[in-house]
Amino acid sequence: MARRVKEEEFIARRNDILDSAQRFVYTKGYERMTIQDILDDLHISKGSFYHYFDSKGAVLEELVERIVVKEVEPLLASIVADPDLPALEKLHRYFDTALRWKTSQKSLMLALLRVWLADENAIVRQKMFTMTIKRVAPLITEIIRQGNQEGVFKTSYPDQVCHVIIYIIQGLSDTIVELIVSMETNHDNQRIENTIADYSNALIEALERVLGAPEGSIHIIDPDTLKLWFA
Repeated sequence: MARRVKEEEFIARRNDILDSAQRFVYTKGYERMTIQDILDDLHISKGSFYHYFDSKGAVLEELVERIVVKEVEPLLASIVADPDLPALEKLHRYFDTALRWKTSQKSLMLALLRVWLADENAIVRQKMFTMTIKRVAPLITEIIRQGNQEGVFKTSYPDQVCHVIIYIIQGLSDTIVELIVSMETNHDNQRIENTIADYSNALIEALERVLGAPEGSIHIIDPDTLKLWFA
């Protein structure tokens, strides 16, 4: 029992440090965040901090993994695990569910996106991308293999195609995020909305080609949900 309590206390204190680091990443950026910021926030000693993490970089690694494991991976895993869903429906549900969740948190997401694009968080974005490939790629690969078996996809390299898809999505996502954030200074929302729609259509076309899917078979962004970002 004593060992269990100590393990729970250890995990709880690590999570406190991660929670504090996440707040600073969102408010001042990772590069400007210091270990001293965390010490002052939690009223702990430097020795206590180093008992749980050996560096600021170690905190970042753990924080990024926690975000991906807690938010991104479960979202896709539950969809992939559904035996009644065909591959195309799994792909559609993943994109739709992710967009709807972000839209429901619109105010928070806009605040986070501003910080996310800051130069101070470039390393966080790269770490997040690397962790996404590590944790999410196997799940997307599973959808691709299922699609091959069902005859809706036609690719001889599902593992490699999965990585291509993630890179395409990441690149276009960064562009779309910049457009959404630009609405604060550029009030031509209709033009921005049309531009995002064009990028979304380009993404669909690219996905269909790389997956060998029939033209018009993939849908990733619901127009009505997208419009909520411009309301």
